[in-house]
Amino acid sequence: MKTLMQFLALSIFAAVPPCLAQESKTLDTIFANDQKNVALFFPDPIRQGITGSDNFVFTYNRESQQHFGLLQAKPGKESNLLVVSTNGSVFSYIVKYKEQLNQLNYFISATTKIGIEKPDSNSGLEIREEKIEKNDKIFYYNKFCSYLAESKQHIGGLKKRKQDIILSVENIVFDKEELYFVIQIENKSSLDYDLNFLKFGIETRPKGKKKSSQTIYQEPVFKYNLPTRIKENGTEKLVYVFPKFSLGDDHRVILEVNERNGGRNVRLKVPHKFVNNPN
Repeated sequence: MKTLMQFLALSIFAAVPPCLAQESKTLDTIFANDQKNVALFFPDPIRQGITGSDNFVFTYNRESQQHFGLLQAKPGKESNLLVVSTNGSVFSYIVKYKEQLNQLNYFISATTKIGIEKPDSNSGLEIREEKIEKNDKIFYYNKFCSYLAESKQHIGGLKKRKQDIILSVENIVFDKEELYFVIQIENKSSLDYDLNFLKFGIETRPKGKKKSSQTIYQEPVFKYNLPTRIKENGTEKLVYVFPKFSLGDDHRVILEVNERNGGRNVRLKVPHKFVNNPN
């Protein structure tokens, strides 16, 4: 991730003439909170957007590039937002949390850009495009999963308890053609819980009394904060990311946690209606 950030920083610096690079420019401030989406409309489609702190999240369509992005914030120190458009224009802002917002939409003028991105082909920064996209994707997953793990939003009702081990799905969120499952494991016992695995499967429930169900296990495209141990009286929250999918009324999601060298195993069933109606 450091490679991506260094690439962006060096690329932008190389784009600005030396006389301009030394000038001090006051950046505009954009306010956001965790209750509303603040929309930023740019003159050209967004290619990349990065915030400097985890308490700010800037989302935009990476599959079909669009002119707008959405900013949300949690209470904390101010940070910055860097946006690069498809034509190489670079925009930079100070971002701050504010409980009451006076403005929800910002229409950005092309004249407010701070420079043009133009990497120097002789600077040794020739990085393959697919590698940049991969690092960018992982960076986004980490930022968005961190935001979801700390968010107070939850769906409720999806919980299973066995021998003081509680497995629950706190939230299911759809974003950019992917589903994010926010999962929580609570250890209410006086013994540490060593996690052997957390499996995610889709179970088919055939009609008829004599027919047995079948579970096909799926591997997430990204795992966030998967623990190896939950301390006594401790709680861990993690996120599994999957490509978008929907379920028929004869299917459901199955989550299974298995204890290493122990028998405190929990199996949670998630009905199809929760998967088909995410937040």
